[in-house]
Amino acid sequence: MSFNTRFWNGKTVFLTGHTGFKGSWLALWLLKLGARVHGYSLSPPTVPNMFDVIDIKSSLSSHTISDIRDLDSLRSAVSKAEPDILIHMAAQPIVRDSYRMPVETYATNVMGTINVLEAARAIDCVKSVVCVTTDKCYENKEWFWGYRENEPLGGYDPYSSSKACAEIAVSSWRRSFFGDGGRHQAAVATARAGNVIGGGDWAKDRLVPDCIKAIIRGEKIIVRSPYAIRPWQHVLDPLSGYLVLARKLYEDGYKYAEAWNFGPNSDDERPVEYVVSEICKAYGGSAGFEIVQNPDQPHEAAYLKLDCSKSRAMLGWEPKWNLNKAVEKTVEWVKAWRNNADMRKFSESQIES
Repeated sequence: MSFNTRFWNGKTVFLTGHTGFKGSWLALWLLKLGARVHGYSLSPPTVPNMFDVIDIKSSLSSHTISDIRDLDSLRSAVSKAEPDILIHMAAQPIVRDSYRMPVETYATNVMGTINVLEAARAIDCVKSVVCVTTDKCYENKEWFWGYRENEPLGGYDPYSSSKACAEIAVSSWRRSFFGDGGRHQAAVATARAGNVIGGGDWAKDRLVPDCIKAIIRGEKIIVRSPYAIRPWQHVLDPLSGYLVLARKLYEDGYKYAEAWNFGPNSDDERPVEYVVSEICKAYGGSAGFEIVQNPDQPHEAAYLKLDCSKSRAMLGWEPKWNLNKAVEKTVEWVKAWRNNADMRKFSESQIES
């Protein structure tokens, strides 16, 4: 797997969701590779947040605070940027929030994705489009082998099902409006990743941020679903997959214009209790946790795995850090931030690593 700096150097990339946790990391990586990055997103969702901590705004070619549900605003921003590559990451990403805000979740995750595709096909310069969805887009049957890209889509909760709908919409737009045969030249693909961890995530109702917040407060971590198994990975691993995919789409587009899984090795599909225990060990001190059963907790899948054979074989992609390394790097980032380190340089050093 190679990140050809010469390929990215000077490329213009339009990135939605650039103020979020994953989006900030990807913006930093693209800037480090020499790309001109145009960001389009809502304001950072938390205080503190990765976007401000690593000072991304000052290095962007443009920074638009707006909603992907606003098609006119999005079209205008994409048109002005004239991007070579468009990476769509903006979303309502929290399962619990999707129960509280199902209409907003669908409007953002489905119509927002359609708006991005419409903005892309309104101009001729875009050659590569990556739409990021989720591993939760599959119809989860709680079985013990990984889902492949050709498995049925579905989703119990509004978040998961909205992402399945987004996948279907991308497939329809790709076949109807993009590709060869006299349609728009851009090659369009979707990327499905697992549960990501890493420094700079302060989102609510996510396992690792909740753990770190409790540790910093000197409290025990409350674990409500200790046996739920997820495909855990450091945020940089799926982002590396998005970069490889975007380049492949640009260079040999239609061959790669389909769905792709970016998950961890099977050994890193672990229960929540294991991950929390590793975080406590890595952080040290008085960090600890207790298991609390909550009968009112909304439904979430208990078992979920990804089969990433296709990405390994066709893209040459594979995860670089196992789960223990991912936890170690996450805790290192948090400790550096608490010690007032230069977090942009520190984050760049983790990308280099």
